[in-house]
Amino acid sequence: MLADQGLAGALGTLATRAGVPTRIGIGPLGEVPAAVEAVAYFTVTEALANIARHSGATKASVRLTRDGPLLRAEITDDGAGGADATRGSGLDGMRRRAAALDGTLRIGSPPGGPTVVTVELPCV
Repeated sequence: MLADQGLAGALGTLATRAGVPTRIGIGPLGEVPAAVEAVAYFTVTEALANIARHSGATKASVRLTRDGPLLRAEITDDGAGGADATRGSGLDGMRRRAAALDGTLRIGSPPGGPTVVTVELPCV
């Protein structure tokens, strides 16, 4: 799907299958290396799967932006919060994939929500 549709198209398709209503916002991204696109897509896919399975959310949003050399993906839901990457889960896998490209992953998920997962990946 990613190779056929590009990142924007693949995320649009993913949103229609997300399990919760999901809004996608994509700003101008410029040239994005294929490896960065793949990690961004994987991160959004895993985050939306976690939202559908665990959060109790009624909606989610994905925002992709480019800030200089960084591609930033922010995935937010209105669920119950409490996501914890230390319990060994898809969240840890997302962190490892981002780190493999010298990127970062942050998770904010206080009890009661919302949960915000932010991945930043260098495009150089």
